[in-house]
Amino acid sequence: MSTGAFAGLNLSLRVGDDPGSVARNRAILRASLPADPTWMKQVHGTAVADPDSAAADSGADAAVTRRPGRVCAVMTADCLPVLLSDRDGSVVGIAHAGWRGLASGVIESTVRAMDAPPAKMIAFIGPGIGPRRYEVGDDVRRAFVSRDADAAGAFAPGTEGKYFADLCALARARLSAAGVAAVFGGGYCTACEDRFFSFRRDHTTGRMASLIWLEDD
Repeated sequence: MSTGAFAGLNLSLRVGDDPGSVARNRAILRASLPADPTWMKQVHGTAVADPDSAAADSGADAAVTRRPGRVCAVMTADCLPVLLSDRDGSVVGIAHAGWRGLASGVIESTVRAMDAPPAKMIAFIGPGIGPRRYEVGDDVRRAFVSRDADAAGAFAPGTEGKYFADLCALARARLSAAGVAAVFGGGYCTACEDRFFSFRRDHTTGRMASLIWLEDD
C-alpha cells in the first residue's frame, strides 16, 4: 500500500512512510502468519529479544523462541537477515546482521541464546547487499581483521583506500566459528535488484521483513 520512495510492502514505521500505509502493509503480512510478529527496535547491536516475554519494539537485533506460533522478525534494506533453527525444530532464531552487528557478535549471541548444539543447527542467509556494491572504509575492514586475520579475504580493494565488503562471506565465517556448518542462501543482492529495498542504492526507502517461527505440532 506504500507509494513513492516506499512503494510496495514497506513494513517500517521509522523511515518516513505514512503510518496508515504501513499499518495496512502489516495487516497484509499478518494474514499469512500465525500471530503478530515481534517487531524490534533494531540498533545494530547484539542483544537478543525473547518474544515470549519482551515488549514489542524492544531494543534488540536478534530474537529466539521455543514457543510455537511466536513470530520472530527482523527488518532490512541491505543488512543481512540470518535465520536459524535446530534440526529437531525445537528452537528458532533470527539476527539482523549489518557490519556493526556482525563485527560485534550478533550471530554468536543468537546461537548462544538458542541453547542447542550448533552442530545440529541450520542457517539461511537472506537478501543483503552484495560484494560488488558494498564499498566501505578501512574502519570496517579493521573491525573484522583485528579479531580474525582470515576475514581479510572478505574485502577487495575499492576506490581511494576503500574496500568492497562481502557481508555474506563474513556471516558464513562467523557461523562457522560458532559451530554452525549447514549454511544456505546468500545469493541475492538488495542493491542489484529493484525488487528489494536498498538503503545504499536509494537512501530513502522502505524495509523488508524476514520472519521465522515454529509451527504447532
